[in-house]
Amino acid sequence: MHTEHYTPVWNLDSIFQGGSGSEAFDAFLHQLESDINALAEQVRAGEEAEPSVASWSGLLEGMQSISMRLKEAGSFTSCLTAQNVKDEAAKLLTGRLLKLSAAYSAVLNKWEEQLLRVPDETWQSLIASEALQPIAFPLNERRRRAKEKLPVEQEILANDLAIDGYHAWQELYNTIVGRIAIPVEREGVVKQLSVGQAANEMLSPDPAIRAEMAEKWEKAWADAAELCAHALNHLGGYRLALYRHRGWDQVMKEPLDINRMSQATLDAMWTAIDQSKDRLVAYFERKAKLLGVEKLSWTDVSAPIGSTTKQISYDEGAAFIIEQFQRFSPKMAEFAKMAFEKRWIEAEDRPGKRPGGFCTSFPASKQTRIFMTYAGNASNVSTLAHELGHAYHQHVMNDLPQMVQSYAMNVAETASTFAEMIVSDAAVKAAATDEERIVLLEDKIQNTVAFFMNIHARVLFEQNFYEQRKKGLVPAAALNELMVDAQKTAFRDALSSYHPHFWASKLHFYITSYPFYNFPYTFGYLFSLSIYARALQEGPAFEQKYVDLLRDTARMTVEELAEKHLGVDISKPEFWQAAVNLTLADIDEFLRLT
Repeated sequence: MHTEHYTPVWNLDSIFQGGSGSEAFDAFLHQLESDINALAEQVRAGEEAEPSVASWSGLLEGMQSISMRLKEAGSFTSCLTAQNVKDEAAKLLTGRLLKLSAAYSAVLNKWEEQLLRVPDETWQSLIASEALQPIAFPLNERRRRAKEKLPVEQEILANDLAIDGYHAWQELYNTIVGRIAIPVEREGVVKQLSVGQAANEMLSPDPAIRAEMAEKWEKAWADAAELCAHALNHLGGYRLALYRHRGWDQVMKEPLDINRMSQATLDAMWTAIDQSKDRLVAYFERKAKLLGVEKLSWTDVSAPIGSTTKQISYDEGAAFIIEQFQRFSPKMAEFAKMAFEKRWIEAEDRPGKRPGGFCTSFPASKQTRIFMTYAGNASNVSTLAHELGHAYHQHVMNDLPQMVQSYAMNVAETASTFAEMIVSDAAVKAAATDEERIVLLEDKIQNTVAFFMNIHARVLFEQNFYEQRKKGLVPAAALNELMVDAQKTAFRDALSSYHPHFWASKLHFYITSYPFYNFPYTFGYLFSLSIYARALQEGPAFEQKYVDLLRDTARMTVEELAEKHLGVDISKPEFWQAAVNLTLADIDEFLRLT
């Protein structure tokens, strides 16, 4: 295969030159602050005026412009802190941006107060107008949510206090992660690994390296556990206090609302998954035999099969992704090629980076950036395809009004997982031998394990943590117990060891912008499987249908989205069971081949 050469280090200077010392970014933030103040005056001026399409059109245009630029700025600071966890100037910029976001939220809260005073008949007339109808869904959503909040002055106070309270605990966690260094000796030289690098080491085909890294990984997080427990407890305590004052008695209310889905849909999904776990236990038992152990340990679950794993260079991985995207969608392939060529991807394996991967959008620049640490294994190629799926999702929405670009995490994970499925399925089908097919199929099944069991363990842990947190602070030792109990339940007690400090090591538990940052992954995985099956049935004709579905993801609920584009009711277990069955077919094939 002919491969182009791509640089695995992203270019942020094309957005704001100079990194955390960028003068252009400083000017951008000053202008943003000025525009937020001007918008606040505009909202105050409209308090006594009768609402009209003309006055609201200008106001909403200003709001969408500020929202877009706040997202642009947030993406930039996220990229700076991810590429170098010790960039103190970037952390200061993050704090500055949080204050701007709080100021903008205060303006929105004031405006929402006006929304609530608009008579229903007038409201319906306004949103039905030609100018406002394209953003009617988010406007209705904002008005409904405003009714469920505290009085406006209290919401403004809560947002202001969150800067040095709620959000500060996430920033403390990020600081803790940046200080962790895990020592390893390789060829007589001691190296200090970042948590991102150490996580890749735990995917080693060498069981001795996995065992060594698992022990050092657990120790590193045990050393940080007390501080992490403080962060998690106070973050959770703030959230519970705010919910209590708003009169919300269910911790799942906010995450379900953010993801525009019902409890019935979530319950139907987990019901279908729970009925499939026996097949995953059978897979664990077979993999244990292949690895020569009686029972899989926590790190064995994601370990590659065999003594060697094919190394895939970054350029080879890029070429394979582009080729497979091309088979499904030439537009998607063209976009991916552009992302590689324009250096929208940070993939270099080096110390100092934060762990994990993400894709973030720059809506004002109409660009995206992808972050990961690429070590050359099949899992890294899948992750790269996954993040490119996120980027393509944003790309096809760039021309829409900003208010209908705010799609939720569950449908965001649909696009990413769909892209990953295209690549991983193609890799299995292209395998030259049964041995290679087994390795690639097993890597594909890892997603099923992650979404059905690992994510489920996170859900169970958070649910139990919040119940305990209502009674008081939960110490690190108790958090360890809650984590292991959740893992044993989710994995059907099929493992020989677990990861007590997973609650400390997983960034997702500390993200303040998205409570319960876990189940949307599983939703996206299974929803994308259904879309992928439809794409295989319909062939090239499905390309535009897929784009149409993505463009609707921020202007209806997920139940409405599925009904409109797939003609299905996702609040019923039958829909989810059909998607689950597709994953079981992979497991059955793996068991047959081994």
